[in-house]
Amino acid sequence: MQLKILYEDNHLLVIDKQAGLLSQADKSGSADALTLAKKYIKAKYNKPGEVFLGLVHRLDKPVSGVLVFARTSKAASRLTQQFKERRVEKTYLAIVEGVHTGKGTCVDWLRKTGERVHIVSADKPGARQARLSWRAVASTHERTLLRVQLETGRPHQIRVQLSARGMPILGDSKYGARLPWDGNTLALHCVRLSLVHPTRKEKLSFVSRPGGSWPDLFATHIDALARPELD
Repeated sequence: MQLKILYEDNHLLVIDKQAGLLSQADKSGSADALTLAKKYIKAKYNKPGEVFLGLVHRLDKPVSGVLVFARTSKAASRLTQQFKERRVEKTYLAIVEGVHTGKGTCVDWLRKTGERVHIVSADKPGARQARLSWRAVASTHERTLLRVQLETGRPHQIRVQLSARGMPILGDSKYGARLPWDGNTLALHCVRLSLVHPTRKEKLSFVSRPGGSWPDLFATHIDALARPELD
């Protein structure tokens, strides 16, 4: 499997993760981005021994888009701190069921039980606060394109919070979707991720236009949202 590289230097490796690819290995034995990225670095730079590559955030297997790795332990530590302090700007595109307008903010407490995440009360053991904001961009054929700004990074967060408000993501039968997507993945894509370079201290933004099942639906709006110069 060929990785699509968005950016690379001595401290960072940024890829455009395809839907259906794990962020890191699990017990399933399926292909994962971290292993493939290590193989890429080892081959390109003829690295002896084990290649260090830090995974500082994740995308669910059926989700596509911008995924960042740290190439040094210093970069890994500093990037992890940025994510922890919510200084990384994360923008997603989601196609949800139904016709929706306007915008909103979602604040919930989430807890993962087995393979599912549930909204629970704040006093439940293991509950973690989840925050995001969304804006409806366009609607057609009982489907709406949303632009989602993710403030926290909880497992399945966007999927659970949008579904709880009557906006399940296409293809996400786990969280209530009736409409299919492509049978294997979800209509959820990390279109933009902005962070401060771990050593140069400059702000960098990485952009990925969704592919696969996306191009024919909301193409004009998606092109506008995937521009590098988007605010």
